[in-house]
Amino acid sequence: MSLTLHYHPLSSYCWKLLIALYENGTPFEAQVVNLGDPAARAAYAALWPTAKIPLLVDGNRVVPETSLQIEYLDRRHPGRQRLLPDDLDAQLDVRLWDRLFDLYVMDPMQRYIAQILRPEAQRDPQAMQASVDGLGRAYDLIDSRMGEHAWAAGEDFSLADCAAAPALFYAAIVRPFGPEHTRLAAYFERLLARPSVWRCIVEARPVFQYYPLRHALPARFLSGDAP
Repeated sequence: MSLTLHYHPLSSYCWKLLIALYENGTPFEAQVVNLGDPAARAAYAALWPTAKIPLLVDGNRVVPETSLQIEYLDRRHPGRQRLLPDDLDAQLDVRLWDRLFDLYVMDPMQRYIAQILRPEAQRDPQAMQASVDGLGRAYDLIDSRMGEHAWAAGEDFSLADCAAAPALFYAAIVRPFGPEHTRLAAYFERLLARPSVWRCIVEARPVFQYYPLRHALPARFLSGDAP
């Protein structure tokens, strides 16, 4: 087995790559990274200096950054589910949605969580509110542009949906969807019903205890089968 994934089961960006791997049943060796241990962090940083997760290693090749990792898998380890279409216009749509979910949903969600991880006296209420407001604007944008197709960029599950699932899962805990976000909410339910997505949730259950907003996790994510 040539593929090794360095990851943590609680990480939203790790879910993004795991979903791509699970979609095609791509064989890989999983190695959980403990960034809290100085020696483990130093060893991991020797692979890639940013020491960010996930990191994909294929033989002697180190592949960072989730969008690039999924494209790499699609080209070098293709499976039944193509995650980037061949058509250029369709490919641009997938890349756009991938960026929307990473930059406008994942990013403000993570900035909010970063504040929660601080001692309460050191939190920045304005920064937290800005993150919540940013998520609201992102929800409005996504809902208005979603269209009637099943998945973010069309009728085929793609890289964009790999990005959407973890971003929306964690973002909806920070700021739930509003009643006006009907398309977005329906899309999220379709994502949850995808076996690759639900598998990430199930595998994260043992470590949800370390999630700072664990008290706000809906009960259906803590036990039971997929919707």
